Amino acid sequence: MNAARSARFDSIRADGAFDAIVVGGGINGVGAFRELSLQGLRVLLVERVDFCSGCSAAPSRMIHGGLRYLENGEFGLVRESLRERDALLRNAPHMVRPLATVVPITSVFSGLFNAAASFFRLSTRPASRGAVPLRIGLSIYDWVTRTRRMLPRHRFLGTRAAFRRWPKLTSRMKFAAVFYDAWISYPERLGVELIVDTARMAPDSVALNYAEIVSDGSGFVVTDSETGTRYPVTTKTVVNATGAWLDESLSTLLPAGDRPGQLVEGTKGSHLVLDNPELYAALDGHMVYFDNSDGRICIAFGYLGRVLAGSTDIKVERAERVRCEDDERDYILGSLQAVFPAVTMSADQIVYSFSGIRPLLKSEHDFTGRITRGHDVKRIDGDVPQYCMIGGKWTTFRAFAQDLADEVLEELGRERTTSTAELGIGGGADFVDAPQIETALIAEWGVSEDRAAHLADVYGTRAAEVMEFCTARDDDQPIGPGVALTAAEVAFMVHREYATRLGDLILRRTAVAITGAVDARLIEAIATVAAAELDWNDERRLAEIGELVTDLEDYHRVDRDALDRRTMERTL
Repeated sequence: MNAARSARFDSIRADGAFDAIVVGGGINGVGAFRELSLQGLRVLLVERVDFCSGCSAAPSRMIHGGLRYLENGEFGLVRESLRERDALLRNAPHMVRPLATVVPITSVFSGLFNAAASFFRLSTRPASRGAVPLRIGLSIYDWVTRTRRMLPRHRFLGTRAAFRRWPKLTSRMKFAAVFYDAWISYPERLGVELIVDTARMAPDSVALNYAEIVSDGSGFVVTDSETGTRYPVTTKTVVNATGAWLDESLSTLLPAGDRPGQLVEGTKGSHLVLDNPELYAALDGHMVYFDNSDGRICIAFGYLGRVLAGSTDIKVERAERVRCEDDERDYILGSLQAVFPAVTMSADQIVYSFSGIRPLLKSEHDFTGRITRGHDVKRIDGDVPQYCMIGGKWTTFRAFAQDLADEVLEELGRERTTSTAELGIGGGADFVDAPQIETALIAEWGVSEDRAAHLADVYGTRAAEVMEFCTARDDDQPIGPGVALTAAEVAFMVHREYATRLGDLILRRTAVAITGAVDARLIEAIATVAAAELDWNDERRLAEIGELVTDLEDYHRVDRDALDRRTMERTL
């Protein structure tokens, strides 16, 4: 255990009394932790694995208003989502960036009457969206953001203009609509930055990963999963932000007689990351947003030099870890092939896949696309009132946390002291643009242009802090061929970014796995640095490697043969 993690547990041992305990360190829990802490409360965040490692690690990487929610009549959700999208563009511009989106349209009126019926709850499954309903929806989208417009208005292109720009799109296209939303480069890292910011601005609050909490009747007990040490704690309120596992977690946090009925149901969403230069070029810097034959929305866009494509939306009966199955792989590839029929697609191009369960409000809808992506807070009375965060999505985490915090503050008789609506996040604070950061890094630290670009992209305005840490060491050299990441950066992630296990570093603090850069040699190199910084013996180091390799094979379509093959290819 490193000194920073030890200090966090020491602070609990010294004082185990909190105003609020947040259980669950996904993006909603992290948002609640920050929101409550910045109102002057002492807050404990307890996450049983790593921060943003469940559903929050498996989003479509879109920060969006939810164009299709208009069809469900959810104007309030769209308004909130667009407001929060624009807030993230301002507050986290180092990771959240505009995303031009093209919608290939194959008809004029299709979906118009279906959309009207859906709005009045008379239909369950959408039809393909034609030009007229889409123009109406995009006009509403533009109207909602009219007062503080950050992105261009939508526009329509005729057949000729559309094919000049995207010649490999389906020949059935009659028009193309272009509108703007946003994408996020490193969602898991943004979650960690929220925690790092909170530790700096509200040092009495404590965030723990790899820890578990249970009720012991008179209070609660937190167990450090790394050491097994138990810490008694007390609180005035509990926030349950365990997402898809909310109903399950209530069994450890509430007496049996106090448990409500089912609050959450989930749908499974899977995505593929493809090394397909032809498709990447065909997208021409845009996301393609299109209806599949079953009425579901599919997407594909250029992501960190690859193509991210998805997604599925399948009801699940219980919360558990999930993976992209073969039929989902075929569904995504087939939908892409239909919209880009001239582009070669194959499963061999997949460098990574990921899947997660969306924790949604319980619904009677059979068609998953009709289940709201809105959010709600349910209070459960008791000696220690518990507030359950149900639903939500990445884009609206701050608004959800704000709503939650207002209820908790009212319970405690406390006043709101600050707003997070305009508060910069991590490396997004004081961010102007990446070239300015790169120029400063080259001038002050003498790094190469490639290294400066890497640092600006990953850390934003925190890049100088990273370089200050790295240059104090003697291992600030690339950790593998063709990888910008250095051994010193890995150490920085351990000491300053809560990385505790090998999977934290390879799956969430860096993008080496999702982009297909990870190979057997790189895993060994990162594990060696982590072992030195976390004081692992050789047995623990090998166990961490084995667990990660199994995880990649079981849940991300990267097997041992692929890791070895990549190593050989990069050695030649």
